[in-house]
Amino acid sequence: MTTPGATWARTHLFGAQDLIEATTVDEVVAALQTAGPVRALGTRHSFNDLADTSGTLVSVTGIPMDAVLDETRREVTVGGGTRYGVLARWLEDRGWALHNLGSLPHISIAGAIATGTHGSGHGNGNLATAVRALELVDATGALVRVGQDDPDFAAIVVGLGAVGIVTRVTLAIEPSYRMRQDVYAGLTWDTFLADTDAVTGSAYSVSVFTTWDGDIVGDVWRKSRLDADPERADPDLPAEWFGARWQDATRELVGSTENLTTQLGTPGAWADRLTHFRLDSVPSNGDEIQSEYFIARADARPALEAVRALSSRVTPHLMVTELRTIAADQLWLSGAYERDALAIHFTWLNHPDAVRELLPEIERVLAPFDPRPHWGKWHSMDRSLIERTVPRLADARAVFERRDPEGRFANAHLRALGVR
Repeated sequence: MTTPGATWARTHLFGAQDLIEATTVDEVVAALQTAGPVRALGTRHSFNDLADTSGTLVSVTGIPMDAVLDETRREVTVGGGTRYGVLARWLEDRGWALHNLGSLPHISIAGAIATGTHGSGHGNGNLATAVRALELVDATGALVRVGQDDPDFAAIVVGLGAVGIVTRVTLAIEPSYRMRQDVYAGLTWDTFLADTDAVTGSAYSVSVFTTWDGDIVGDVWRKSRLDADPERADPDLPAEWFGARWQDATRELVGSTENLTTQLGTPGAWADRLTHFRLDSVPSNGDEIQSEYFIARADARPALEAVRALSSRVTPHLMVTELRTIAADQLWLSGAYERDALAIHFTWLNHPDAVRELLPEIERVLAPFDPRPHWGKWHSMDRSLIERTVPRLADARAVFERRDPEGRFANAHLRALGVR
């Protein structure tokens, strides 16, 4: 028996009885044919007990990437446990790219997709919107393919591991492109709230960092494509939007600057600019707790004002908040389902009691804007709240129950949310 261990940031200690570290798809099939309750385990970047089970965890990160490139269809098929940063470099070496990446390149493809993880950009869907097909081992132990023509596709892609263990993923790709990153300081809350879209839509991918304290929002990171939109690659933007553009790397951003991808306007490949952190470095801080809520982008101003009113309570327990935008999609459990979204992300200090106390307050002030939680991060929303803000929850649950009638992939977390 292998000890399951904990999540990456040690915010949850797994209670599963066993861990199977599969190195082949056949080993996943064999596990499903013998184990009772079972859940997939990726790179452990969730912060709650979403991936846990009373039975057996099956890790797919040891299965080889075995990437297959189809240039005609503009697709790549790859092992689900592959880290995004590994695939990104493999694609870039062959002249291809993904449309978006999350802030960490260390996360597994299948795990990020299943939880609706995202990057940023008004025109960019979350990572799951690139999925064209999934191969998974289902509750019967059979290896099945779920493509875009499957009527259950919209439920299963952001599926929270509720119907099977994803072993391979087919993703849409596009020709490689180059980017630059520029960082600005001095954006005021008055300017930002007057036209949030002007800031968040000013480049291909934009992140706004804040601690909610004072009149200055914080820093704005603009990731500009150098191929498709030369005007938006121009760093000379209105001064009232951003203030000064950084000319050196002496100021600390999110933790140490040493683990960040290259900034200061230096051109580089998409694979080396779209993420915030480098694959060969420690991801983020590590000793942290994360929470995140998705609201309609159209509600950005009142929602941000509501959270800002809690700043005196939030700031003492916060490392940083990151604000990003995600294009609307048709995936039922996505945070951006049928609405362009603003993601309000909190990276907390390791103050678990204080964070647990704050989350209901944050959710209370966001309630008028129908917030949806990031499934893999801390929140306190119960089934009644989830049902109100996730319009296709019941439809997704019906698919999961039909495909897994014995509840092998269900767990206490999913049942509490009404997902199973």
